[in-house]
Amino acid sequence: MNARGTFRYALLAGILFSAAPGLAAEPSGSTTAIEARINRLERELAELKALVKSSVPTSEKPVTSTPLTVSSASGAKVQLYGFARLDGAYDSGKINPGNTAMWVRPENLNNNDGEWNMTAGATRIGINLSGPDTKGIKLTGNIEMDFFGGGTENNQNPRLRHGWLKAYWPASDFSILAGQTWDVNSSLIPFVDDPALMWSGGNIGSRHPQFRLTKGFSAGEKGHVELTAAVARTIGEANTLADSWNTDPGKDAAIPAIQGRIAWSGPVLVADQPATVALSGHYAEEEWDTDKTGTHQTLDSWSCSVELSMPVNRKLTLAGEYFTGTNLDDYFGGIGQGVNTATVREIRSSGGWGAVRYTPSPSVTINMGGGIDDPRDSDLPAGGRKVNGTIFANIINKITPDLILGIQLSEWRTGYLNSGTADALRAQSSLTYKF
Repeated sequence: MNARGTFRYALLAGILFSAAPGLAAEPSGSTTAIEARINRLERELAELKALVKSSVPTSEKPVTSTPLTVSSASGAKVQLYGFARLDGAYDSGKINPGNTAMWVRPENLNNNDGEWNMTAGATRIGINLSGPDTKGIKLTGNIEMDFFGGGTENNQNPRLRHGWLKAYWPASDFSILAGQTWDVNSSLIPFVDDPALMWSGGNIGSRHPQFRLTKGFSAGEKGHVELTAAVARTIGEANTLADSWNTDPGKDAAIPAIQGRIAWSGPVLVADQPATVALSGHYAEEEWDTDKTGTHQTLDSWSCSVELSMPVNRKLTLAGEYFTGTNLDDYFGGIGQGVNTATVREIRSSGGWGAVRYTPSPSVTINMGGGIDDPRDSDLPAGGRKVNGTIFANIINKITPDLILGIQLSEWRTGYLNSGTADALRAQSSLTYKF
């Protein structure tokens, strides 16, 4: 106890000592006066204890981190969040695009030469919105960006990741979402530390502008079924077939993509950690003009995915996805190949990923897994990427709740049609400061 606290307790003792004779001097029948004085002394004691508690040095108080939250004029709550992050990686061969990993370049033109990448582009800033709620509707929203929007390595442009609003009716477990966010189909994310999320290596699914409806149902005592449907923007690669008539064939198709998902979740092996099994997919069209007079071909884009997330115990979780479909470059499938422009035909592909997460302590997580993306060889152009696979292992260490170190090793192997196979080992690390 410091000197200030000692003084206050001494003062309290003096008050009690000086009050005692007065209490003894009260006539035996004056109980009202005695009770009043006791009540007054108890109030003074409580006040002095509060003062002593408030005088504890700051270093002895628990340190907590609370998000910065303010209220707007309309009554909505605005919460700022994000993180500053640096990623660095050494590749034994040239991995595309470099700052993140998607596939290995062919082992010619000196592409088997090692390289070093470093970027702060994954740095992220976001705003969570909530309210004002009504009796039957809860409102939420999100605006989030990172810095993978192009530019130079030391002057990168912001990129919109999320920008959506959501109205939720709790009584009927129904919601409407409008804006840009994760796709409905193939919604799981592998346990990797690379910001590219193993895209083109077995994981598909991206972010698109969309209008989404979600309805939930109870399934048994603790189970839950969720049905989701959305219309979304289709984004196609530039069409250069019609004599430099560069149009977006997704926009030119004049219809949105349809995405859907049905999922069941509930306890299986761990009572308070539900497992999830889902079936999801999408359908879209692209219109490829072959001349400037309106001659065109309509090409399909579709996918079907099976998703699984299964907690085995409180420290171990298994997860994975399997997909199949055609023209999946807009969803990071087909190793970035959607249409064979030589034949104007879709490229079919299938693949998936599996991973295991082990959490030995609240501050340490160990992950490992792998994935593969396997386009059909007969659909590919000459020299096309015919298979792409990766295996990875990482450890994520929370040095403090807000300072996180990630270390990951991964091996990538990409096969090329009639051009052999390219391999590369990637060693990367990340340092993140959350707020």
